[in-house]
Amino acid sequence: MDDSRIDFTRLSVMDALDLAVVIEQEAEERYVAFAEMIGSRYEGDAASFFQTMAGYEAKHGKKLHERRVKLFADAPIRVKQGMVESVEAPDHGSPRAFMSARHALQVALDAERKAEVFYSSALPAITDPLVQELFRELRQQEIEHQEMVRQQIAKTPGSMEPDVAPEDVDTPGL
Repeated sequence: MDDSRIDFTRLSVMDALDLAVVIEQEAEERYVAFAEMIGSRYEGDAASFFQTMAGYEAKHGKKLHERRVKLFADAPIRVKQGMVESVEAPDHGSPRAFMSARHALQVALDAERKAEVFYSSALPAITDPLVQELFRELRQQEIEHQEMVRQQIAKTPGSMEPDVAPEDVDTPGL
């Protein structure tokens, strides 16, 4: 497999599972980095939500990895993290100081949508029926994740604005 990009026309089931695992790992790492970057200030804040999302991504990645091992044992992994970037991981510029939990939820929703688009856009190029089936399953899981986040948004008070009073933000004038 080419080390620079994924050729979906030649993707095997093993490679597709490895790709999905890499995508979940990247998303988990990005959420952890966001939580660390903005820091937790109280229970239920944006950092707490990013930690929760990191846990979901880790759980999903673990299930995919277990499935891969069950089917292909210890066959060498040919998909590397550098072959895909930010498929499901939230954009690097997403976190903000004092971002609200609702804003963090929106970041997660955008990431889940991005993953759904990735799997949908890859499907037409995939020739292996088993890989097509796997990608349809992964796309459906992303749709379900979106619904989960939407339900959380509906239960989360507040706005997209920073969750701190403007006078408490110590920002130098421009």
